[in-house]
Amino acid sequence: MDRAITDPVITEPNMAHTHMLAPDEPAGGWRRGVLKVERALIKMVEIPAALLVLAEVVVLFVGVVMRYFVHSPIVWSDELASVLFIWLAMLGSVVALQRGEHMRMTALVGALPLPKRAVLETLAVAAPLIFLVAMLHPSLEYAEDEMFVTLPALDVPNTWKAAALPVGLALMGIVAMLKLVRNANPMQVAGVIAFLAALTAVGILGTPVLKTLGNINLVIFFVGLVAAGVFAGVPIAFSFGLATLAYLSFTTNAPLTVVVGRMDEGMSHLILLSVPLFVFLGMLIEMTGMARAMVGFLASLLGHVRGGLSYVLIGAMYLVSGISGSKAADMAAVTPVLFPEMIKRGAKPGDLVALLAATGAQTETIPPSLVLITIGSVTGVSIAALFAGGLMPAVVLGVMLCILVRWRYRNEDLSGVRRASRTEILRALAIAVPAIALPFVIRAAVMEGIATATEVSTIGIVYSVVVGLLIYRQFDFKRLMPMLTATAALSGAILLIIGAATGMAWALTQSGFSQELARVMGGLPGGAATFMVVSIVAFIILGSVLEGIPAIVLFGPLLFPIARSMGIHEVHYAMVVILSMGLGLFAPPFGVGYYCATAIGGVSPDAGMKPIVGYMAALLIGLALVAAVPWFSIGFLP
Repeated sequence: MDRAITDPVITEPNMAHTHMLAPDEPAGGWRRGVLKVERALIKMVEIPAALLVLAEVVVLFVGVVMRYFVHSPIVWSDELASVLFIWLAMLGSVVALQRGEHMRMTALVGALPLPKRAVLETLAVAAPLIFLVAMLHPSLEYAEDEMFVTLPALDVPNTWKAAALPVGLALMGIVAMLKLVRNANPMQVAGVIAFLAALTAVGILGTPVLKTLGNINLVIFFVGLVAAGVFAGVPIAFSFGLATLAYLSFTTNAPLTVVVGRMDEGMSHLILLSVPLFVFLGMLIEMTGMARAMVGFLASLLGHVRGGLSYVLIGAMYLVSGISGSKAADMAAVTPVLFPEMIKRGAKPGDLVALLAATGAQTETIPPSLVLITIGSVTGVSIAALFAGGLMPAVVLGVMLCILVRWRYRNEDLSGVRRASRTEILRALAIAVPAIALPFVIRAAVMEGIATATEVSTIGIVYSVVVGLLIYRQFDFKRLMPMLTATAALSGAILLIIGAATGMAWALTQSGFSQELARVMGGLPGGAATFMVVSIVAFIILGSVLEGIPAIVLFGPLLFPIARSMGIHEVHYAMVVILSMGLGLFAPPFGVGYYCATAIGGVSPDAGMKPIVGYMAALLIGLALVAAVPWFSIGFLP
C-alpha cells in the first residue's frame, strides 16, 4: 500500500495563494516552460519504463517455456532479467517521484493548517533532492568500479547494470528540482533549503562530538532523524536514505559508495522481480473482468443470507488477494461490484469501508503477497513454504470477521432480497470458473516446479490475457500502456524503499546493533512466548508507521535468526509478523491502508472510525490464535 507523495494542489484545489500549480493546470510565463520540460522528460522515462515491464514478462515466460517444456534452458535469461530489473526499478522511481507516488505518511501533515502543510509539502520534495545530489557522485564511482566485474552469462561488464543507479538518481534529482521550481512559493523553497543547510552545518560542525557518542548515534539518526522525516511527510525511502547518509558522513569514515552498493544489492534480488509482475497481474484481472466474475459467483451463493454480501466481501478479498498480490488492486477490484448493492440493502458506508480495510489486513499472508516475497528475499526463508503456510492464517482471521459480521447483521431486513436459483448459481459458476482457476494455476505451477516464485507471475499474466481475450472478451488495449507505466511507478516506489532500507540495515549491522538486539530479545523473561508477544506489538507499530516492506527489510534479518534460536518455526514467525503489520497498516489513525480503503470506497475516513474498532478486535483475536497454534501456519507444509 502506498502513501502517495502528492502535489498539494491536487489534494487542495483552493491553494492558489500558496503559488502551487497542478500538473495539468495552465501556467503562465516561465512556469509554463518548466511544466513543458517536466512533461517532456517524464514522457521520455515512462516509455522505456513501461517497455521494461513488458520485456521482463517476455524474458521470464520464454525462460519457463524453454526450460520446462522444451528442456533447453536459456542460461542468460535470469541474468538479463536482473539487469533489466534494476533499470526498471530506477526509471520507475523517477516516474513515481514525478507522479507523487512514493510512499509517505501524511496523517499528521494533513491535519495541519494549510500554510504549514504547504511548507512540509515543499520539504517532502527538497529533502529527497538533498539525498539525490549527495549520492550522485558515489553512484558514478560505484558504476565505474563495476567495470571490472563481468556478468558470467552475458559476458559484459556489470556497469551495464550498475549504471542504472546514477542515471536514475540524476533523473530523480532533475524531476525534484523541476517540481520545486514549478510548484512552490520561492520564499518557502528558500526557507526549507536554509533549514536543511543549517541541519547539514550542525552535523558537520558536530562531527568530532558525534564520533565519541558510539551507539547513541543510532538513536539520533535512525530513530530521531527517521521519525522526524517520516512524520514530516518526507517519503519513507528518502527518510531512510538521508538518515543513513548522515550517520555515515558525520559519525564514520565509511565511503558513501558502500551505501550505493547496498542499495544495488537490496534491489537486485531476483525474487523481487515478481513485485512488478504481480502488480501488473492485479491490474489485468480487473481489466479483463475476472474479479467481477468471481465476486458475482460468491454473491449468487450467499447474497440471500443475513450479512451475506459481507461474507462475499471477505471471500472475494481472499480469492483476489491470491492473484494480484497488491492490496490496492484487491480493494479496487471488489468494491465497485459489492458496495452499491450492500448500500441498497441498508448497510452503512462507514461499516463497509471498515470491513474492507479489515479484509485487507486479513489477507496479507495469502500468496502471492509482496510482503511474503520480500520476507523470502531478505531472510532466506523458502518462498514455496511461505506460499503454502500463508493460506490457513488468513482463514482463521476470516472466520473471526465472519463471526462479528453474523452478530452485527443479525437483524438485517432481507424481505426485498431474492434468493438466486440453482440455474443462476450454476451459470455464475460457469462464468467464474476460468477466474477462480487462476489462483490454483499459480500455486500449482510453483508446487510442481514448473516455475519459480519469480517466474510464476508471468504464467498468471499470460493466462489472464488469454482468458480476457478468448473467454470474457474484455481487453482494452488502450489501457495497456498506462497500466504498464503505473506498474513501473509503483514497483519503483517499493523497490527504492527496499534499496534504502537495505543500506540502513547494513549501517545498523556494522554498528553492532544487531548483536545487541539479539542479546536483549533473547534474554527476555518468558522465552519464546514473550518474544512472540513483543514481536506482535512491535510490528503492529512498525506496520502503522513504516508499512510492511520497509519494516521487513530493516528488521527481518535481525529478528528471524532470534526466532529460530528460540525454536520458533520461521514460517510460523513470518505469518505472525505479517499479520501484525497488516493490523497496523489498516488501523487508523496512522495506518495508510485504512485511508486507501476509504478513498476507494468513496467514504469519509471519520465514518469508519467507530465500526473498525470491532473488526480490529476480531483480527487481534485471530492473530492471537495464529501465534498460539503453530499448526495454522505450518500444518500444510510438505
